[in-house]
Amino acid sequence: MRDSRILSSFQDLSSTMGALPLSQMPEHRRDVELVYDTCQLGVVLRVVLFVQAIAWVAALYGAQSLVDWLETLAVLTAATLPSVLIWLLVTCGLKRQLARLPMPAQWAAGIGLGAVSAIYGCGMLVWAGLVSPAPWLASAASGALVATVVVAGLVWRLRAKAPAGTTARLAELQARIRPHFLFNTLNSAIALVRAEPAKAEALLEDLSELFRHALADSQEAVPLAQELALAEHYLAIEQVRFGERLRLEWNLDPKAAGAKLPPLILQPLVENAVKHGVEPSPTGATVRITTKRRGGMVVIKVTNTVPAGSGPPGHGLAQDNVRQRLALLHDVEGRFQSALVNGVYQVRLEIPI
Repeated sequence: MRDSRILSSFQDLSSTMGALPLSQMPEHRRDVELVYDTCQLGVVLRVVLFVQAIAWVAALYGAQSLVDWLETLAVLTAATLPSVLIWLLVTCGLKRQLARLPMPAQWAAGIGLGAVSAIYGCGMLVWAGLVSPAPWLASAASGALVATVVVAGLVWRLRAKAPAGTTARLAELQARIRPHFLFNTLNSAIALVRAEPAKAEALLEDLSELFRHALADSQEAVPLAQELALAEHYLAIEQVRFGERLRLEWNLDPKAAGAKLPPLILQPLVENAVKHGVEPSPTGATVRITTKRRGGMVVIKVTNTVPAGSGPPGHGLAQDNVRQRLALLHDVEGRFQSALVNGVYQVRLEIPI
């Protein structure tokens, strides 16, 4: 009976690997697609500074002195700042509705809202008695033009995620499906089949789940809980291989489980901890994974002791990969740090909830 369950685990692993070969991985599909996103803090700051820079340059026209420039700049700022903030708030608030529209309609909505926002700013100047007569048409045209440039920049930025995410995903898949890792795992399972069939079954189930997650259809972001589950499967496999040399400590905050991360971003950090902390040391190492919610942020730490010393430096590809993907998803709100302090190597991620 137990042998049949082990065979079933082998079949699950084979079907997982066979159903989704790397050469035939499905492309990322979504029922709806947002082609630009204005809800991130970094986007808001860049758009406001961009529009303000336009106002600074526009104020130079006709200014005869510094005082003239400052007066003109004050008038333009009074019109442009409320307009751009309204545009950002509306496009962010209508994010889900915009995502249901085809791409040309999303462009048209963004440009149209830019024109309407500029008319609002012009109306504020007219109400305050700062301009007369009111340049309604010029304001609408200016707002539409600026919105076109901003939307184009946001579309370009969002599209940059796709190739970066795909490249990163392929790199992580290659690291995860390395022949020596797979062979070591299968050899461990073979050695356990007769002596400890329960452990062999659990090992194959963990390997099956690891490949199932790794070869699943990609997503822009996944919950932290899913990333932790993937790391747990990986560490369970390595636990069989290294035994007491791999000492695990988990300190997880349930309130942090819903935070969003790029897929397959936590597991390579855990893999690095095992590779550089446990593998080179005869006495092994302690790998600790900690999550903590602090207000609107979630802090994730992956640490490992280095009993064998820091050793030769690696290429840093995995960490660079994580840093870039984190920046693409969370922009300036996501932070990545790593350091070796007092014989403990720590990687720290901060992401908004």
